[in-house]
Amino acid sequence: MKITSLLLSSTFVFAAHAATAQEAAPNDAQIASIVVTANQVDIDAGKLAESKGSSKDVKAFAKQMVTDHTGVNKSATALVTKLKVTPEDNPTSQSLKSGGDKNIQKLKGLKGAEFDSAYIDNEVTYHQAVIDAMDKTLIPSAKNEELKALLVKVRPAFVAHLDHARHIQTTLAKK
Repeated sequence: MKITSLLLSSTFVFAAHAATAQEAAPNDAQIASIVVTANQVDIDAGKLAESKGSSKDVKAFAKQMVTDHTGVNKSATALVTKLKVTPEDNPTSQSLKSGGDKNIQKLKGLKGAEFDSAYIDNEVTYHQAVIDAMDKTLIPSAKNEELKALLVKVRPAFVAHLDHARHIQTTLAKK
């Protein structure tokens, strides 16, 4: 339980920074950086879970995370290139990167069912935090309509990921 709490703490840092970002209203360049970083964090965790997970469901979920979040990053990168916007590093994107790196280090020290459970627990919390940030900060703060449209377009995928992760979490808890 202690390990799960430690893993989840990095996600809460993201949520805290998202709340702060809401007050500071990030600009489009900062939103672009947050989006790319948030997706990369999940891609990195997914790649680790693909190789280290023990459950077939966890491995399949991780593969889906890598595929889906890579697709979102490609769309975001294409859009910022088209708009001639350079993603701007900011406290939220820095916190995401740092939290993601800490999560990876913690996950690397786990094996088997303990790894699977920690990975999925983090995915549930992470996706909920990202959805909350999208709803409360990123979508309302986006000034460019194409950027806002991209965020709105990808939101249902994040909700589906959260639902899928919750289902796996319930399945793992029964084992």
